Amino acid sequence: MPSPTLQRTPLALAILFAFAAPLAHAQTDSRLKADPDSVPTVVVSASALGVLEDDMITPVTSLSGGALVRARESTLGETLANQPGISSSHFGAGASRPVIRGMDGPRVKILSDGAEVQDASTISPDHAVGFEPVLAERIEVLRGPSALAYGGGAVGGVVNILDRKIPTRMPDKPIEGSAEVRGNSVAREKTGAFELTGGAGNIAVHAEGVKRDAGDYRVGKGWEDGKRVNGSYKETETGTVGLSWVGERGYLGAAYTRERTEYGIPGHNHEFESCHPHGDHLHCGGHGHEEGEEHDHEHEHGAEEVPVVKLNSDRWDLRGEYRNPVAGIEKVRLRAAFTDYRHDELEENVVATSFLNKGHDVRLEAEHAPLGGWRGVIGLQTTRRDFRTVGEEAYVPPTVTKKHAVFVTEEYKLDNWRFEAGARHEWQDIAVDSATQNDTDARGTSVALGAVWKFQPQYSLRAGLSRSHRLPTAEELYAGGVHLATATYEIGNQDLGKETSNNIDITLRKFEGDTTFSLSAFHNRVDNYIYAHTLDNHDGFQLVEYAQRDATFTGFEGELRHKFSKVVEGTLFGDLVRARFEGGEGSRNIPRIPAHRIGVRLNADWQAWHGMLELVRVGKQDRVAEFEGRTGGYNMLNLGTHYTTRIGGVPAQLYARINNLTNELAFSHTSFIKEAAPLPGRNITAGLRFVF
Repeated sequence: MPSPTLQRTPLALAILFAFAAPLAHAQTDSRLKADPDSVPTVVVSASALGVLEDDMITPVTSLSGGALVRARESTLGETLANQPGISSSHFGAGASRPVIRGMDGPRVKILSDGAEVQDASTISPDHAVGFEPVLAERIEVLRGPSALAYGGGAVGGVVNILDRKIPTRMPDKPIEGSAEVRGNSVAREKTGAFELTGGAGNIAVHAEGVKRDAGDYRVGKGWEDGKRVNGSYKETETGTVGLSWVGERGYLGAAYTRERTEYGIPGHNHEFESCHPHGDHLHCGGHGHEEGEEHDHEHEHGAEEVPVVKLNSDRWDLRGEYRNPVAGIEKVRLRAAFTDYRHDELEENVVATSFLNKGHDVRLEAEHAPLGGWRGVIGLQTTRRDFRTVGEEAYVPPTVTKKHAVFVTEEYKLDNWRFEAGARHEWQDIAVDSATQNDTDARGTSVALGAVWKFQPQYSLRAGLSRSHRLPTAEELYAGGVHLATATYEIGNQDLGKETSNNIDITLRKFEGDTTFSLSAFHNRVDNYIYAHTLDNHDGFQLVEYAQRDATFTGFEGELRHKFSKVVEGTLFGDLVRARFEGGEGSRNIPRIPAHRIGVRLNADWQAWHGMLELVRVGKQDRVAEFEGRTGGYNMLNLGTHYTTRIGGVPAQLYARINNLTNELAFSHTSFIKEAAPLPGRNITAGLRFVF
């Protein structure tokens, strides 16, 4: 654990920032704004057509530059959790996936520049996403039918993480890049990162890396279990090297990324290890231990020992683009990724369970020249996942999942209208290594149609309709065993059919002027929604079987901004989602649906300074499923500032923020372990970033 001296690092950085900024002001270049590394986001890369953000059919969230620097956390879920319509699955500090409009897991696709991130995070909420947010250049979130090109299963949306690991252009200088150090107080975190790009002739080379060391984090005041969440530490080392050939008409490059991460799993309870089903009921007998097998050993610091995840991921990326290869084709784009992923779950320093995933994702797109006014992209995609679990919690047999797809997306512009249509057909085959279970195959077809109407110079109305199929995953089909992370005994169901989502999405926007806004409403009826149906419950441990039932997801998200002056801007934002099953007995509420939020934010930009004051109210969640507890609401008061200058002639940004200023004890309703791992308490984050 970090020493007491290092615990004060974030506060020391904040004090240094306060004194250094006025002194550095004399060196400030008037051409530098509050964001030296901001990149104007005009094209949505995750859109198959590379559409301008203002022309997208459905809402898009894009984080880049200083906004991304200030939002970044140690996990992807927490990095995006404060964006409208997005929350996180929060499983301590080690693992957290985005929850979009109440949907998560396999319904939210995570991409690295268009290629799927293949890890084990869709299988269980205690499994980390195999990507480091600190190395992201931009993060885009697409909701609804715009995500169709990446799979019918992406009903909730697509998160596309853009990075610099494979150069797409020759650098303007012999060497360009960035370097950053940061720390925080709540977990005594220390993080360092760098990225460098250089080249000569037609060859560009890139290298990047990050190292993080964070201890158990503190929670808000008044938690009955102490001041810190035991087992919430995280240590990460990630490095990438990339090489590209860049020509006048395109590029072709490759990169290798190695990630080594270790983190604790809070809330693990071995009391239910012996539980097993008797028909539709649980039997949980006495659970004695042999000598030397106790699970209540203590850490050297006196806390009860928790399981530890040691994650190892090796990933190879291949990316290319070739413009005007033949008549009628304007661009050919290639994205491919090959991943060898493994993580071991250790108890008392002994490997108890291992999760292994070897897979690839290859995607080829061709953008054709306009035909009769229609511009579009046709593409092919193939994915393979060889997944195995070994050990005590090997509750899923070895499987090989193969998916193949063909898709097309077209657009047509007429006066103030833009129309978009898309279709995708998928073939899925799953081979299972089991004497009692059978291989399965499935097919699915998804279609989408939408339009944007700019009915006034500053206003637009956009609407999208989609009907998509999500095919059941191997875990939903074949699970069978104790899953302690979610306190369940899971039973798969080979009779599951495809899930059919019928979605409508409407957005009204004002995108120019002192006052701008975006208001979105959506309704998603899901026929044969796949979920974990609870058959029995024993002291919070549930026997669940995957089943299907019709469900609806309805909600809205919005943001209103007003520029009071050249310096001060205010923002009002909020979101809400209601998710219910149709018909049936008992509670009709779907579990772990985020509570409504409303917030207000003030931003001020003066010369090289930026300041932010934010108050967010998260409501209580009392629309709960059977065997699910209610979650109280809470308030979050956050402050932030950054200062842009030059230090030694190099553009630099000093930043600091304080989250949860009042140190309120808060719980996330979307978390499986909300009582064992509350949200972090008061946290000071400070850092220094150079861009050269």
